[in-house]
Parts: sequence; structure tokens; C-alpha cells
Amino acid sequence: MSKLKVVSEKSLTNNSRIVGLLAQLEKINTESAESDTARYVTSKILHLAQSQEKTRREMTAKGSTGMEVLLSTLENTKDLQTTLNILSILVELVSAGGGRRASFLVAKGGSQILLQLLTNASKESPQNEELMVQIHSILAKIGPKDKKFGVKARINGALNITLNLVKQNLQNHRLVLPCLQLLRVYSANSVNSVSLGKNGVVELLFKIIGPFSKKNSGLMKVALDTLAALLKSKTNARRAVDRGYVQVLLTIYVDWHRHDNRHRNMLIRKGILQSLKSVTNIKLGRKAFIDANGMKILYNTSQECLAVRTLDPLVNTSSLIMRKCFPKNRLPLPTIKSSFHFQLPVIPVTGPVAQLYSLPPEVDDVVDESDDNDELDLEAENETENEDDVDQNFKNDDIETDINKLKPQQEPGRTIEELKMYEHLFPELVDDFQDYDLISKEPKPFVFEGKVRGPIVVPTAGEEASGNSGNLRKGVVRKVHVSPKGDEGDKKPTCMDLAKEDMKDNGRTSQQQPGDQNRTISSTQGLNNDIVKALDRITLQNLPSQTGPGFTAGGKKDYSLPLTVLTCTKACPHMAACGNVLFEGRTVQLGKLCCTGVETEDDEDTESTSSVEQTSVEVSDGPTLHDSDLYIEIVKNTKSVPEYSEVAYPDYFGHIPPPFKEPILERPYGVQRTKIAQDIERLIHQSDIIDRVVYDLDNPNYTIPEEGDILKFNSKFESGNLRKVIQIRKNEYDLILNSDINSNHYHQWFYFEVSGMRPGVAYRFNIINCEKSNSQFNYGMQPLMYSVQEALNARPWWIRVGTDICYYKNHFSRSSVAAGGQKGKSYYTITFTVNFPHKDDVCYFAYHYPYTYSTLQMHLQKLESAHNPQQIYFRKDVLCETLSGNTCPLVTITAMPESNYYEHICQFRNRPYVFLSARVHPGETNASWVMKGTLEYLMSNNPTAQSLRESYIFKIVPMLNPDGVINGNHRCSLSGEDLNRQWQSPNPDLHPTIYHAKGLLQYLAAVKHLPLTLPKILSHIAPAFCMSSCSFVVEKSKESTARVVVWREIGVQRSYTMESTLCGCDQGKYKGLQIGTRELEEMGAKFCVGLLRLKRLTSPLEYNLPSSLLDFENDLIESNCKVTSPTTYVLDEDEPRFLEEVDYSAESNDDLDTELAENAGDYEPSAQEEALSDSELSRTYLP
Repeated sequence: MSKLKVVSEKSLTNNSRIVGLLAQLEKINTESAESDTARYVTSKILHLAQSQEKTRREMTAKGSTGMEVLLSTLENTKDLQTTLNILSILVELVSAGGGRRASFLVAKGGSQILLQLLTNASKESPQNEELMVQIHSILAKIGPKDKKFGVKARINGALNITLNLVKQNLQNHRLVLPCLQLLRVYSANSVNSVSLGKNGVVELLFKIIGPFSKKNSGLMKVALDTLAALLKSKTNARRAVDRGYVQVLLTIYVDWHRHDNRHRNMLIRKGILQSLKSVTNIKLGRKAFIDANGMKILYNTSQECLAVRTLDPLVNTSSLIMRKCFPKNRLPLPTIKSSFHFQLPVIPVTGPVAQLYSLPPEVDDVVDESDDNDELDLEAENETENEDDVDQNFKNDDIETDINKLKPQQEPGRTIEELKMYEHLFPELVDDFQDYDLISKEPKPFVFEGKVRGPIVVPTAGEEASGNSGNLRKGVVRKVHVSPKGDEGDKKPTCMDLAKEDMKDNGRTSQQQPGDQNRTISSTQGLNNDIVKALDRITLQNLPSQTGPGFTAGGKKDYSLPLTVLTCTKACPHMAACGNVLFEGRTVQLGKLCCTGVETEDDEDTESTSSVEQTSVEVSDGPTLHDSDLYIEIVKNTKSVPEYSEVAYPDYFGHIPPPFKEPILERPYGVQRTKIAQDIERLIHQSDIIDRVVYDLDNPNYTIPEEGDILKFNSKFESGNLRKVIQIRKNEYDLILNSDINSNHYHQWFYFEVSGMRPGVAYRFNIINCEKSNSQFNYGMQPLMYSVQEALNARPWWIRVGTDICYYKNHFSRSSVAAGGQKGKSYYTITFTVNFPHKDDVCYFAYHYPYTYSTLQMHLQKLESAHNPQQIYFRKDVLCETLSGNTCPLVTITAMPESNYYEHICQFRNRPYVFLSARVHPGETNASWVMKGTLEYLMSNNPTAQSLRESYIFKIVPMLNPDGVINGNHRCSLSGEDLNRQWQSPNPDLHPTIYHAKGLLQYLAAVKHLPLTLPKILSHIAPAFCMSSCSFVVEKSKESTARVVVWREIGVQRSYTMESTLCGCDQGKYKGLQIGTRELEEMGAKFCVGLLRLKRLTSPLEYNLPSSLLDFENDLIESNCKVTSPTTYVLDEDEPRFLEEVDYSAESNDDLDTELAENAGDYEPSAQEEALSDSELSRTYLP
């Protein structure tokens, strides 16, 4: 204790000493005492400041007057030594204390006093070198902390004082060094930078900068930093270009690169690159860089640096410069408008669609010269000193703060007479159920009409698919007829029939037909070489199901994927024709099967006595809503703009979740710069580029390459999107996506077929016309692939594939026509590399798990045919017809009343409504999978589902944008507009689904059935739900969305948009895993469970719960969810910004350089870019 006491007393003595010295100095100031005394006191203070941190802390502590005393003395003293002492004290204070003490000095008025001192000292003759060194040193430290420093320095005339000092003392490195540091601070202000440039500062700095030298490396580093700051001014950059300094910088860089063998001068080398980066912000600088062979120089030097990890900053900066200078190219398209045209019944008067239709036909909308216009130099005329203040006072103007607009104001919109058109969609409100036999002692089981016997089990992500192959049922039979003519070795298959077969537990039996020359091949062996070679194109016929001769199979449960008959349409030398390909009016083809045979899984013996060849698609032991026969029937009635006649194999076979987890992909270090370097090689080694079109929707007469090593592509099927493919190198392809119909942008969704591949080859795919500024592909998301051979080998599922995946800005320029008038925008590239496991397979790639309109109709029909009408009230109505004539389904689900007695009918009619909708954006297929999980759960025999049906009436529009889904759009309907932005004033001719969905809700409001909160409950029961990411604010930019309009105009108090990731989870049970259909469907089921829990919480009397639980969730939301949630408005996109390394992001290009700092408006996202951001999945409107 005594020791601690001694320390305390000593500390007190020191503190008292500095306080006493400061008080003595203050007294000297007021009494104008002799300078000797001031000199003595300041020297004592300097000694204490140099030797003791406590003294420095005391002098800059809050409430201390020490800084004011020192500055007052500095301002008033005429003694040179006293001035030098105080300046030394200030240097000690700001050097050791970091930014806080420098800011403290600025707050006390230090920068103005020091600038005045500099001005006074410059008038003395001769000037005192020590004084100038000290003043410049301290100003260089505190200047960056003073937002008005640039203006103050210019007004005091300090710019020319410092510049002249450098000019007159080039050989005095001790004086020039702090002067250059201060010049760099001056240059942060664009007006100062232009002024200094006019006075010759650029030329002056190039007298200091030179080739490799071991001397004065510190001065060289500071000079380069100053030059880089000055060249951010376009005026100075142009001056440097005019004097040939771009070539000089490149020469100097190469010299330092060659001689700096031990990499001790990396900062100097980076400084040269930073200067090049600044000068190439202007078009002239980029041209000079190209003319000086800069691309090749930086490419070669950066490749040599790759081996040394510490040189990564040089590699990254070189990559940025080369990306910026890469000549902008136009997309190799005749027009950026969609390849498909749909004539609208009404042309909008204003908006992007109206502009699209008003463009003259001769306008080249792919690119325009204005995108590369010379930038005007306006720095001298426009002072920008207040930019920091603007940033400081930034507020989000998008958040609605008008109290009147934050209250729902029910607006009738349409009259009661007009709304009566929706009465027929609500028969449950008037039906008396007198004709129904509602009382059933033993409810009927929930069955699939002889196919699936047993309850629907909602798949949950926690359940793994059975690994017991004995439980898998085989249900696809391929029947092959072989021509009876010719020798056995020459036999060729002519037709392949796929028929539905029943399976029995006792296995299969095979009988030999007398004289039959056919043979049976086991499912694991599949199609042989000859068979598939004949299947150049196969078409589907609507033939009845049949059992193959000599083959019987059956089972207690049949979870097969039944297939219709396939007929080969290719001419066969052994047969005149293979059969007709007529559907009732239209042919539907099942895409090209290019494989040379399904690869066998093992070498098990095969039977050769049966007339049936069997190839099974095995699925897990569980129910399925997939019926391939039914799917084909539905496809025939689906209307697409391109009039698709093909069916993609994944949609035909169906998808089951794989029995394994798929973790989020770990991003390899430096993958993005590696891919960019390969892109730059296209410019440097142009002779290596093939540049051959191998797929083109715009040119129906393009020649399909016959070479065996070239991939074949196709997207001519429902929901497909791929417009053009160009072979770049032997195994690298550029892919271009199609715009949404009646639009010239929205490229993100893709779904296409690839065939003709070779195993063991790394194929690189580059989708080069994406528009979003970032993507989950930068965070571990992988594209999806479906292999036909895998499906035939009992693995019919989409899997995540691809390596070396990244998303970055490319050199293809976006026309201002497509960028909402903004100039200089670029497209982005998704790149991924795939190794295919099978030779000549047929594979499909997709942005997310595809879910087509025909799939939805198939699922709804299966649900309708399988439900128990005594338990479940199920109706499938047509809400309306879409623009292209497809029906928009409306589903009603609830529980049948217990009886047709009055009390039970009243309870039935007074159930509150829950209105759900999904898939307003076609590219967000995850919405449909969540909706599928909801529908299956609501139709299940689960007791919770029954309780839920007894509590609510569900009105569901599972697909609000059928036309967009069918035609492979990403965001829009056929009207070329985002339907979720049309809820305020939907046009019945252009937005029929929105118009009538809104009418449904208005009708419910009119008849007093307004469609008790949900999110917090979901966060407890749904592993994939994240409460902290929820947002409950109203944004002005989204006032026309369903969530806001339904709440504000119709008065639905609890209107939500539920969003889902396309990538994976960063919290909870599924953290680190990519999302799959199992998890999405589970979310739909958990949503239903959440509704029931909500019902119990908000009906305490019915469920004997305490009334205090009524406000349970509101309290939880208020305490757990802030309006400053990052997903609310901090992010412009639905993904966070990604930084691979410092200043090396998906957005890192000239957009992040000074041009944007000087033109802040360019940084704001356009309306089009903002429209790409939200990922709205399904809407919940609760009573």
C-alpha cells in the first residue's frame, strides 16, 4: 500500500508541475513579461512533454486549458526560440496521440493560427529553415483533421508559400519532405489541386521522381503520394498526359520492378501505380496508357509478383488499372431488347416501356458514344469544400417520416358494384353445405388416387433421405423396339417407349417372348451406345400408360416418376418412320439426348430375355407430387411467346433434394484477379481467341458446330434463358442472357442446357451481361446443375457445382438507354468453372432451383385429386388470364365445417382470411419452393395442419407472374414492368394479375372480412428464419409495392413480405450451408405452424392462455428489431458489398475512384439498379 501511495504522490507532483508551468506561461502572456522567461517555461514544458506520456495526456485532456495557453503564446510571441519550443511541444502532442489529439488541436483553432504563422514566417528574410520545417510538419499532421483546411490554406496564401519553398530548396531534403507532405494535404481539395497544377507542381514533382536509387527513398515515396493526390484532378491528369508523363511513369515503374529484388521499396512501387491509377481516370490517360503498351507492361510485372504474397498490393492495383483501361466493348448483340417480341394491348404513356417503344428503329441501343465522352473540367469553377458536411449530415430520405402517410387510410378504389365480379371466387361465404355429407366417423385417408397411399409428410431439412437403396422404388420403364431386319450386329433401335409400370415388393419378373429379338438391360446399365445414337431428337406422344409385355411389377407404394411415350423422329435406315409426333395441335419435344450412353454404375449381369429395357429414376421413400405424364399434358396448354415445343429434362424427371448437405463454397484466395488476368490476356494475346458463335437466338440460321469437342447449348424450353454463346478459347465460353420481354435490361436469371462435353476437362463459363453491382456468387453461392445421366442413375436432383466462382465488373459497356440515362456504366460477369463427370451427358444450369408454371399447375392438380373432401375444403379457381392467355390460379384451402348445422356453418364463414401470394418476380424461384412447402403442409393430415385449416381460410395466388416465369424473365411480366411496383394503380390490361389480386383484397374489405404478429414466432420455430434481418419501415421508393399498398389502402394491419436467400444461411441450424429445396419447403411448412401459434397467442380464451400473451410479439418486435436493420436501407442491393482485398471489390473500377468523389451523383443507384435489389418472395395478409 505504501508503494502505491508513493506513486500517487509522485504523479500528483508531476501534474502539479505541468499545471504550474502552464499557469506561469499564461501569466507571462497577460503581463507581456520578458521573452527569456517565456523561453525558459516553454523549454521546461517541452522537456516534460518529450519524456512523460502523462504530461501529454494531461495537456490534451477534456477540460484542460493547456492547448489554449500554448496557442495563445504562439500567436503573440515575437521570440523565435519560444515559437520553436511551442511548435516542438505541439509536434510531440500530435505525434504520440494519433488522430484524437490532432482533432483536439484543430478544435482549439490551431490550424488557423499555424497558417497565419506560416504566412508571417514567409515574409522574413532570410527565412528560418527550422521554423519552416516545424510549421509544415505539424500542419501536415493536423490538416487531414480539419474539414475546412483547404479553404483556410488558400485564403491565407499558404499554397504558393509551400510550393515556392520546394522550388527554391530542391536539394534540401530535410525541408522539402514536410513541404511535400503538406502539398499532399492541400491537394485533397480539388480547387487547390487545380491551382497548384497551374503553378507547375506536376512538373516540379517529376524533377524529384526518378529511376531506381537507394538514396532518398523516403522523399521519393512522399513525392509519389503527393503526385497521386494531385493527378486525381482531371486538369492535372490532362497536363501530365500532354507532357508524356504516362510513359515516364511506366518506365520508372519497370526500373524499380527490375532492381528492387528484395522488395524493400514496395511502397515506392505502389506509389507509382497509384499515380498511374489517378491519371487513367480520364479518357486521355487511358488512351496514353494503352499507346505506351501499359497493359502488357503491368500484366507481365504483376504476373511476376504473384509468387510473393507480400506484393499482393501491387498485383491488385495493377489489376485495377488494367481493368479500367481495358477498351470498352459493346455487347455482340444486334439490340439489347429481348430476342422475343410481344405486342402489348396498350402502350404506357410514360416510363421505360414507353421509351422503348418510342425509340426510332435506326437507333443503336447497344452502346452510344456518349458513354465515353470527355469529362469536363469543372473543378476550378465548382468548389467542393462542403462535401464533407454533406456526408456528415447524411440521412436516408427514402424512409417515410410523414405521420399521415404512416397511418393506413382505407381507400375504396372500386365501387361495391365493380367488386361484385369477385363474388364467385368466394363461394365459401355463401355455401350452406346442404348437399355435402360432412359427418364422417372415420375420415378418409389422404391418398394419391392409387399412386401414393399414406399421408403427405412435409419434408423438413432435418430429415435426411433414406440411404437404404432397398426402400427405393423404380418406376420408369423404357421400352425399345429393334428392327427385325438385318444381322444382329447391325440392329438399330428405332423407337423408345417409356410407360408407367406398377412395382411389387416381390421384385420384377421377366418372361421371354418366343421369337422376340429384344433384350432387357438393367436400370444401372441404361441405354446402350446404339440406342442413344439414334435418339438425336425425341418427341413426346400422348399415349395411355401401359405395362410392357412380359414384365410385371408392383408395390405397396409407388413413388415413380411416370413417363409418357417417347418416339424418335430421326430417320432410321432400317425403318421408314418411327411414329407420329402429334399432340392435339402441337408437338412437344423432350430436349436432345446427346449422350452416347448412360454410364453404368456397376457391372452387374443383365437379363437378355425380356422385351423391355428398363431405366429407372429412383426417388427417396416419400410422397411426390411429380407426374411426368401429367406434366406433359399441362405443357401442351402452356402458352409462351417463343412457342416453346421442348421440355427440359429436369422439369420432366422432377427434382428431389439430394441426401447430403451442400456447404457454402469457400472462396479461393485471389480468384477474382486471376479471372480478370485471363480476361486481360484476350487483349494482349488476341491470336489465341477463337471468337466463334455457337448459339444465337437472334439468328435462327446460325450453324451448329459439328466438331466433337465443342459444347452445344439450348434454352428453348419453359423458363429457359440464354440468348447467345461465343466460344472464346477451346474450353471457355461467353454467355449472354436475354432481357426481360418488352424491356432492355434485367439480366440475372439463367436456365440452359449444355451437351457434348468431355469428362476431366475444366470448362469455364462467363455470363457477361449481368447488371447488379454485386452478387451472392461472391459469398460462396454456386450455380445449380442437373445431369440427365445422374437422373437415369437414380439421382434426379439439382446440385451445387462450380469452382473459381466470382462476380466482377467487366469491359462491356451498358448503353445509357438501358441504364436509365446514366452514362459510363458497365456490365458484370458471373464466371464459374465446371468439370463434368460423364461423357456426352446432357446437363442443365440454373441460377436457382427452377420451378416452372407447368410444374405449379401439375402440383395443384395432384393436390386437388388427392385431398379428402370430407376433411379439406379445396378449390382451384382462375383469378384471371394473363397477357399471353395463361390462367393465373387462385387456391382456397380451409377445413370443411363439422356439419351443415347453423352453428358450424357460421363458424366456417367467420374464419379470418390469410392471403398469400408468391413469384411476382420470375427469377426468384425460391418463392415457389417455399409456397410448395406451404401448400403441401396445408393439405396434409398433420393434426397441426387440420387445426390451422379450422382456424383460417387461405386464399393463395401461388404465382402472380405466370408469363414472366414461362418466358424466362428475371424481374418483369410481358408488360416489361416490375409487377410489384404496380399495386398503387394497376392497369387491368397491362397488369391483370395485380389488378385482380388487389380486387380480391378490396372485395374482402368491402364485405368486412379484412384479411395476430408473426415474425418473432417464426424466428423461434423456423431454423432458416432470421428476426434480426427483418425490417418494419416504409420506404418511399417502395410505396407502390404490395406490402405497403395492401396495408395503407386496404387496411390490412399485418402485411408482410417474406424474403429468402438464394445462397445460404449465416446463423442458426443451417449456418454455413447453401439453401436447398428441402430447407425452402420446410420454411413454408414452418410458416403454417407459426400461424397456428399466432392464433393461440391471440385467442387466449379459446386456448385457455393468459391474456397477457396478446401483446407477446409486439413487445418482442419492439425490443429486438430496430428500424436501422441493415436490410432496411443501408444496402442498395440484396447482398452486402464484397471486398476481396483492399479496394478490390466487385465494384472496384473507376466507379470508386475520384470521378465519383467529385461527382457524387454518379454513386447513387439508378431506378433500374434499385429495382434489381429486393428479393420479395411471398406476401402474407392477415386479418
